[in-house]
Amino acid sequence: MDKEMKMSKTIAWPSFKRDLVAILRGVKPAEVEAIVGVLMEERFEAIEVPLNSPEPFRSIEIIAKAFGDDGLIGAGTVLSAQDCARVADAGGRLMVSPNVDPEVIAMAGARGMVSLPGVFTPTEALLALRSGASALKFFPASALGASGISAIKAILPGDTVLGAVGGVSETSFADFARIGVRTFGLGSSLYKPGDDAATVRARARLAVEAYDEAFAGAAQS
Repeated sequence: MDKEMKMSKTIAWPSFKRDLVAILRGVKPAEVEAIVGVLMEERFEAIEVPLNSPEPFRSIEIIAKAFGDDGLIGAGTVLSAQDCARVADAGGRLMVSPNVDPEVIAMAGARGMVSLPGVFTPTEALLALRSGASALKFFPASALGASGISAIKAILPGDTVLGAVGGVSETSFADFARIGVRTFGLGSSLYKPGDDAATVRARARLAVEAYDEAFAGAAQS
């Protein structure tokens, strides 16, 4: 691991048409391909399987093989460098964590993975960037609010990619869009354990429509 971390580097956040990350917490391997299939059809380009889901590495392997050429597939709730490496071994290229752990971020960079660590304070945000994070996940965004994120944004490099996760849904896109947040992680507003593909499709369609509307409005304001 030490050798891999010494070779670590920052992997740039991809250029998506819509920066929407689907968080499939609780998804099972038997259902994950169908659910991700409809998300891709509805123009989601990034998929996160949290590691506290049933058999998460198996799910990541399945969807990485099926959709890895068309989207960014990976894991959430990544809490150790070892688990980060396992995600990469399963074909994942996205590492999302709820916290800032320099070793985990370094492992992601060493394995060529996009990293999105969770931050809540200026100290955490700057540490994450110094550690090589591709983007910042303000979490829980519902607690910070757009005004809190805006205040922290003022001390960050201008090219920092900002994401909002936690208590975020299509109803709050416009508020965050006005302060320059373009990346959103959608969890329970998009998928809950037991939801079928048709249910997820309907929610994904609403999210995409709201995203497009929010950023059309932000461009005009």
